Amino acid sequence: MDYLRQLRSERPLLFWLATAVAFWLVFQLALFVVALVIGPFGLPSWAPLVVLVGALVLIARHQQR
Repeated sequence: MDYLRQLRSERPLLFWLATAVAFWLVFQLALFVVALVIGPFGLPSWAPLVVLVGALVLIARHQQR
């Protein structure tokens, strides 16, 4: 954790670039897993995105309580 704080203060561009890439990779991986789970149901191609965003909204609402 100290390394990330040091990186954020010394090289903020590298820190935010790495953070953005990490979020993108995790989102793509989660989308892939959701597509594998609901794929056999023959839903449209946009369905995994809706399921993932819906799950993230539910998690965010639960954390606000």
